Amino acid sequence: MSEVERGATDYLASARRVFQIEAEAVAGLSKKIDQDFEAAVEHILRSDGRTIICGMGKSGIVGRKIAATLASTGTPSFFMHPGEAYHGDLGMVTASDVFIALSFSGETDEVVKLLPFLKENGNVVVAITGNPASTLARAADRHLDVSVAQEACPLRLAPTASTTATLAMGDALAVTLMEARDFKPENFARFHPGGSLGRRLLSRVEHEMIREDLPIVSVDADIMGVINAITRSSLGLAIVQNQADWAVITDGDVRRAVEAFGKDVFQKTAGSLMSLDPARVSVGTRVEDALVLMERRRISALLVFDHDRLVGVFKK
Repeated sequence: MSEVERGATDYLASARRVFQIEAEAVAGLSKKIDQDFEAAVEHILRSDGRTIICGMGKSGIVGRKIAATLASTGTPSFFMHPGEAYHGDLGMVTASDVFIALSFSGETDEVVKLLPFLKENGNVVVAITGNPASTLARAADRHLDVSVAQEACPLRLAPTASTTATLAMGDALAVTLMEARDFKPENFARFHPGGSLGRRLLSRVEHEMIREDLPIVSVDADIMGVINAITRSSLGLAIVQNQADWAVITDGDVRRAVEAFGKDVFQKTAGSLMSLDPARVSVGTRVEDALVLMERRRISALLVFDHDRLVGVFKK
């Protein structure tokens, strides 16, 4: 075996060892949660304030993610750096806020020295530590134990399994609170209007439809007129004005007509190729509902109507 091959084998072994250690750390949490976890959830649900996450160093980085997850899933939350808290940011803490303090050792000085203020202010303090006997754990109203058997770091210097366990505990809190609040996709979309889910659930077809230069042809238009209309637009169809109603001819309809009629297709008119009763939606239809209809009917565009008036075309 070459040095390169031996090194690659060792790299994979190291990675697999890390996965195993961290998986065991997370799996072990299910045996550690108890009534304090339930009580922490109840405190947050009953609170009229925010859930403030605080931690130093790597715990602070994890805390920022926990705060972001809580905030996006229905629990008003923000991260507070303990150093900044001690130098003025405690002014943002109201008595109704729940304060979640992260410190794996439970002895982080910057976090521990906030306790007198929090107690005097009447805040519920939830500690997430790896040491139930620590100063922070004993002073808190509720303690969530994230102790791990070992760190993945072979030197036991860099927090690895412990930060993964802390992050998982934060996710457990967030998901439990989501379920308790009956938090739905529509609620999530409200906090993520710029994402794909926000688009599907919050946007309406009129927000995204094409309304200018629609490829409309008369029922008597010849095949070349239909092809030119389809080519001119990016919709993949022509819209046929059929007396008081509307029909469509897709590029697929044209191809099938060519296969069926050969050169005689040039004798056909739009009226002989059009599909009656095309798929349509009304102004006010959610993008999500429009996309579901399109997927079900295996089409790529919908006519959009305001009552009986054609106002645009919605396209995937």
